[in-house]
Amino acid sequence: MPELSRSLQPRHITMISIGGMIGAGLFVSSSAAIAATGPAIVLSYLITGTLVLLVMRMLGEMAVALPTVRSFTEFARAGLGPWAGFVAGWLYWYFWMIVVPVEAIAGANILHGWLGFPPWLLGLVLMGIMTAVNLMSARSYGEFEFWFASIKVAAILVFIALAAAYACGFTSPTGPTFGNLSAYGGFMPKGWVAVLAGAVTVYFSLTGAEITTIAAAESREPARAVARMSSSVIMRILTFYVGSVLLIVTVVPWVRVHVGESPFTLALATMQFKWASLAMSAIILTAVLSCLNSAFYVCSRVMFVLAEHGDAPQWLVQVNERRVPTRSVWMGSLAGVLGILAAMTSSQTVFAFLVNASGALMVFVYMIVAVAHIRLRREREASGAPTPALSMWLFPWLSYAALAGMVAVLIAMALMGGDMARQLFWSVVSLAVAVGAFLLLDARRKARVPVPVTPGAPPDGS
Repeated sequence: MPELSRSLQPRHITMISIGGMIGAGLFVSSSAAIAATGPAIVLSYLITGTLVLLVMRMLGEMAVALPTVRSFTEFARAGLGPWAGFVAGWLYWYFWMIVVPVEAIAGANILHGWLGFPPWLLGLVLMGIMTAVNLMSARSYGEFEFWFASIKVAAILVFIALAAAYACGFTSPTGPTFGNLSAYGGFMPKGWVAVLAGAVTVYFSLTGAEITTIAAAESREPARAVARMSSSVIMRILTFYVGSVLLIVTVVPWVRVHVGESPFTLALATMQFKWASLAMSAIILTAVLSCLNSAFYVCSRVMFVLAEHGDAPQWLVQVNERRVPTRSVWMGSLAGVLGILAAMTSSQTVFAFLVNASGALMVFVYMIVAVAHIRLRREREASGAPTPALSMWLFPWLSYAALAGMVAVLIAMALMGGDMARQLFWSVVSLAVAVGAFLLLDARRKARVPVPVTPGAPPDGS
């Protein structure tokens, strides 16, 4: 069976795990959450961050206990059987496959503002560049992501330092600005319902840390890499999300934050940094390209693993001399180009449908993995095996709490109506399609298995 390379270094894995959590959603989409919730959006990020933290801890335990498992979705197969590996794998592939054209279009729109070329052309150019990067080697992907993620991390740390100095009154002409947290209707101007609704909207921007489990398969110590990620994710959530958003609503009155505009740019402009707009555009472009690069990588590797288990066409199980699954990369490229063409032409409804149908998929995938973790831990305890060196806190109660939290996210999506309810509906349809596809494939497999004939028994029909 073809093997992937082991060329990713610890520094690559570290930055991939950090970069996976920091996308354009933090830099731009957080504006919608702030505008809808107010300063209490910080609590929304804390609630959502806790859910993601618990799932990552479960992943860390499974990675240490099952060091041979090489992909995030394959923990579902290990715990619940082939159906879970098939469903989680395809839903996860579909989610990241939609990210490819979404990020390519976002990057193209930024470049269009700079260069003036048609967005569809710039989108295709970005697709071509990322296809070439991912065809070169896993190490080339790792290097690109290392530098992309480094820029994102440096930008956020610089922002935190500048905003903290301003909020504390060191650089502000009017003194400390902590009054903005309560001056415009209070800290929680729209109540707890808005806080919980905000938790639902920001949930999807926090996903991505699990990319480490995909990339770790091409490092020398996969289990150790995942364990390190699951242990350090809490500091990343607190620093990059909770810390930066808290400083934004401290520096800027939340009523001045407008949907679709980067709240980071607004905060920097408020602090009288004239270079804010251009600098943040460059940083957002970096974040977009980082997400595009990672989405490409994830899609190709998940497809490769699915093909290894017979859940995708076998001709995808092929690697070149650099151990890159080239056919899986090309599949991702083709799907991305089709998505760009659908979004840039009159087929807006097609692209909107694809995006809506992926809306809640990460919740489903995380839930399947959480259930797999609970079952694997129960089996381990029943067999008398020792608890892994890295284990879930307060098992099973926090595992159940994580599941309950994700169910609450789905219920909230249904109750919120509008786009959220539509995304949930079409995501349920996608889940049903995946389950139906497995049942069909499983039935075909069983039909091909020859029935053993007992020696001396008459043939059928006699």
